[in-house]
Amino acid sequence: MKKYKYLFPFLIALLSITATAQLKLPAIIGDNMVLQQGQKDPVWGWADPGEKISVAFRDQRYEATAGADGKWMIHLRASAAGGPFSMVITANSQTIRLSNIWIGEVWLASGQSNMEFGIQTDSCGKAAIETATDSLIHFFVVPMTFSLHPEKDITAPANSQNGKWVVCSPELLATPGFAWHGFSAVGYYFARELRKSTNAPVGMIGSYKGGTPAQAWMSTAGLSAQPAFSRYLDMHQQYLDHYEDAKRDYPAKKGAFQEALKKWDKASGEPRPKEPLAPEGGFNAPTNLYNAMIAPLVPYGIRGVIWYQGESNGDRLEEAVTYRQLFPALIANWRHHWQQGNFPFLFVQLANFRTPAQLPSEGIWPWVREAQLKTLDIPRTGMAVITDVGNAKDIHPTDKLDVGLRLSLVARATVYGEKIVYTGPLYRSMKVSGSQVILRFTGVGTGLAAGKNADTAALRGFGVAGSDGRFEWANARISGNEVIVESSKVPHPVAVRYNWADNPPGNLYNKEGLPASSFRTDNYPASVQP
Repeated sequence: MKKYKYLFPFLIALLSITATAQLKLPAIIGDNMVLQQGQKDPVWGWADPGEKISVAFRDQRYEATAGADGKWMIHLRASAAGGPFSMVITANSQTIRLSNIWIGEVWLASGQSNMEFGIQTDSCGKAAIETATDSLIHFFVVPMTFSLHPEKDITAPANSQNGKWVVCSPELLATPGFAWHGFSAVGYYFARELRKSTNAPVGMIGSYKGGTPAQAWMSTAGLSAQPAFSRYLDMHQQYLDHYEDAKRDYPAKKGAFQEALKKWDKASGEPRPKEPLAPEGGFNAPTNLYNAMIAPLVPYGIRGVIWYQGESNGDRLEEAVTYRQLFPALIANWRHHWQQGNFPFLFVQLANFRTPAQLPSEGIWPWVREAQLKTLDIPRTGMAVITDVGNAKDIHPTDKLDVGLRLSLVARATVYGEKIVYTGPLYRSMKVSGSQVILRFTGVGTGLAAGKNADTAALRGFGVAGSDGRFEWANARISGNEVIVESSKVPHPVAVRYNWADNPPGNLYNKEGLPASSFRTDNYPASVQP
């Protein structure tokens, strides 16, 4: 035995290496997944460097070799919608079998709290949940987390429906703890409409987090695109530079906060103790959500994105103005990383919120809405206007059905080619004639209307200004497919603004019941109240 004593440590080490080596898939690839039809969907994972991988799917076999970092990837042959299918992935003696795989339409729903807003809390949610029996709608909810560095994979919580593909059912959507009060209401309604119009299976990936700004959802490459974003990169670098110190001090700060919270008396009126930031900077820090909640999804095959965000970039005028560059940069950033071309990016313009407008031009949110409107200049984008479904006292309006329906109209027309009216009136041009301004629009459908139900009420929400740049409420009327605006206080008009307030009163629609976007005809510098 003595001559073998040096062999035992070697064998133990070898067994240890063999035991830790394993074939691994990212969380986004698993049972119940929906693959995007009509494109060469990537399937990837990790194994030992140099290991041969075999993927069997629909009578086809694909082979790959793990690289030096252990990662491997294959691309499936493009297929039409159908299923269910199984997939077998093997590496040496290891095998992973996946089942109930469907091919259909895959969309990513992302943004902040109004996209996160769960179906259980929606005003129509009870009825929606009771009838959610379509098993060809599948969901994947990305667990909410953040990171200073791009993550390779998602860590799925134990005993949770989050972080894995699940099949739609009334029981699932009503399950406590599944996302925030259930899957995104906007995302569910959108998926339900696509099922009706395409008849294909639909996979909805939910990656959202309340109260977060756009810069948190962009990679460092995206924030490097323009000098206007340098302050976000500087902030990210500061978190990197001070991470070790912050990590060391965080437990003590957290403990002090918890003690202060125990002593805090809510009834006293004193401010609640402020929770210390995590060493990484938390959910709102630049790049943190892209790194943890988007990067692990790339390059999973998707048809496109639906996006509802912007409230957190509308707290200050400077941020709202920067959104004009930031939002298009985010779209370009995601398209760059996915490498799937200019996939559709459909978004929601901010709802009406806060005190009803007192002046024809006021507030910060109009500047965010304008940034969203101008983003339509980017190919393969679309916008749903919802300035008629908000709540003056609640930043989370409970009517998400109209939001999902309007997004689905945009998708059905611009992505799937249906010949339907999908947008409300969008400003096109103006002409001054004496004391009147004549406005022309696209998106008029079968005609303009004063009100959602094409009633005969007077038009509201229009302001007009002369050369002094001061806007006054104006009278407005529909004349064919034009709107004529005038005010006795402005005999020589030069500019018009419509619905230019946080909570505007405008009621210009087309006869299909879709509201007009807010707009301005001027190029005055941004201000809260000109």
